Amino acid sequence: MTTTMETISEEVWSRLEAKVPRMLASLGNKCPHVAGSDGIYDDTRLDWWTSGFWPGILWLMHDMTGEQSLKDAAWSWDERLFKLFQEENAFDHDVGFHYLPTAVFKYKLTGDKDALRRGLFAANYLAGRFNPRGGYIRAWNGGDKAGWSIIDTMMNVSLLFWASEESGDPRFAHIARAHADRVMREFVRADGSTHHIVAFDPETGERIEALGGQGAGPDSAWSRGNAWALYGLANTYRYTGDSAYLSAAQRVANFFIAGLPEDSVPPWDFRASQVEEGEEVPRDTSAGAIAASGLLELAGLLDEPIGRPYRAAAERILGSLAAKYATWDDPQHEAILLQGTGHKPANQNVNVSLIYGDYFFVETFAKLRGWSRRIF
Repeated sequence: MTTTMETISEEVWSRLEAKVPRMLASLGNKCPHVAGSDGIYDDTRLDWWTSGFWPGILWLMHDMTGEQSLKDAAWSWDERLFKLFQEENAFDHDVGFHYLPTAVFKYKLTGDKDALRRGLFAANYLAGRFNPRGGYIRAWNGGDKAGWSIIDTMMNVSLLFWASEESGDPRFAHIARAHADRVMREFVRADGSTHHIVAFDPETGERIEALGGQGAGPDSAWSRGNAWALYGLANTYRYTGDSAYLSAAQRVANFFIAGLPEDSVPPWDFRASQVEEGEEVPRDTSAGAIAASGLLELAGLLDEPIGRPYRAAAERILGSLAAKYATWDDPQHEAILLQGTGHKPANQNVNVSLIYGDYFFVETFAKLRGWSRRIF
């Protein structure tokens, strides 16, 4: 790490140590997802895919600082999620995003057996969404989506790898690897860009088509999807040691880095300029934060000097996010990062703060500060 990045890391971490307790005082038990121009986070459904990221920030900052109030605030989140699961199941492929930053993190830190049980329960549920004919994990619920799978799930398979290690049952890992293999074949293009959604025939497993989803179109390059892919494939290599996943992660990372603008914060879709003539293309700071964490992971898995450019790219992204896109100058703003993009094709949550962007921003700076525990 260069001296400049060391200085940035120290300054940002000092600000985060002050910022997160202020967030806790404002948010309380809210389930935040989006903060608009007023800087106030909403309070969304507990079963929405983003609900694990705020408690994940609390657990992570507790892990780094030992602050008891953060642990106390994070403690009950896996209990709340599990209770809702029993009462009204609207959960889907994103149970990894729910339970890795809550139950699994809690168990790793405290050894709490109830948290272990809840994490394994979620892993069983995710494994049950596997289509053995097609070799993929199904995405959303609903009869018309039985054959849909999405790139985001590459991050959720970490729940299966963890469950396999924790339980000693290799079936979880078999499912995770089968899904990752399908992703490499059907989602990752030769140039390293990725599809968001691929639809399969749920009866035969045959590929039907790619769908644009949250990207600009079926052939576009949604930046957050690319970030999920590069991070998830790097994680899969870390769990398996299979170099095919490492090579795929590098290919996706190379595409992501090559498409970055001058300030290294990605547009919401790397090919959006082709369909948004005359309109300023929104950035997505959440994609930048996710990719930065994945790039650090990738760099750490590679021998020197091969990993060095990936770490350097992560540092450029983080330096820009911290200097130009953070809320340090507005102590009343509840979020950390500005200019996130949720779902541009639906014109939902454009130029906003997003809780998952905040989580991965904190996670990445924790890695720079020596945090060695891995949740995803």
